[in-house]
Amino acid sequence: MKKYLYAIKLVLLVILASTVAFAIGPNEYSAISAETEGKYLEDQDVLFQVSTIDALLLSVYDGVLPVGELKDHGDMGIGTFDRLEGEMVMIDGECYQVRVDGRAYLVEDNVTTPFATVTFFEADEIVPIDEAVNYTQFGEIIEKHFPSENIFYAIKINGTFPYMKTRSVPAQEKPYPKLIDAVQNQTVFEFYNVSGDVVGFWSPEFVDGINVPGYHLHFISDDRTTGGHILNFEAESVKIELDLTSNIFMALPTEGDFYSVDLTQDLQSELETVEK
Repeated sequence: MKKYLYAIKLVLLVILASTVAFAIGPNEYSAISAETEGKYLEDQDVLFQVSTIDALLLSVYDGVLPVGELKDHGDMGIGTFDRLEGEMVMIDGECYQVRVDGRAYLVEDNVTTPFATVTFFEADEIVPIDEAVNYTQFGEIIEKHFPSENIFYAIKINGTFPYMKTRSVPAQEKPYPKLIDAVQNQTVFEFYNVSGDVVGFWSPEFVDGINVPGYHLHFISDDRTTGGHILNFEAESVKIELDLTSNIFMALPTEGDFYSVDLTQDLQSELETVEK
């Protein structure tokens, strides 16, 4: 198992300013988890993240954390897999991989991820929508219920979607292309009148380079057979659940491509292209 650098960032009180970091191996992590990590993860309002979005944009695709360990930090979330193969949807403690064939597969605990974001979901607020809305209108409605734009929101939506557009990206071969090039080979899926769950996060603007500012959402159907990274959707008669999440705990690789990649670049325009 690869080593990790664990960084605890308390974003509610001191936004990305006060960071406690540990350079540790797997055995050392087990030794401190109850004492140090437990102080944060016993509080369910913690977003646990593997690596950074800019590292993913710059083709750091090798998996570093097994899904089995990821489940220790959350029961709902999104991400991708080793070599960037497919889209991750974690819901109700189960992890699914939506591959380029459009099918969702249950993931074994030994499969690894290069980038993921998870939390233990506990709804703080429920926002029902009884009318038909598009993606833009959905954002306008949900953001009226944000008490602050300086924390994270885990989002879960269940209902019927008249239209859902998703994608999945195939596994890449070394030397890995940048993500903006890898998504040129993505497979796009369109669904009509599909019932299922949207899961993901809204992140504040200050996480630019660390995570995706704004919405980052994935979809999985009620029968858990298909889904993907959401590109667009329309919704009606859905229930939106929000989990206000005030802390972030990051796990950064301490070896491999992550250690040499230049993360000082401004990749915002590339991110916007990739997300759309």
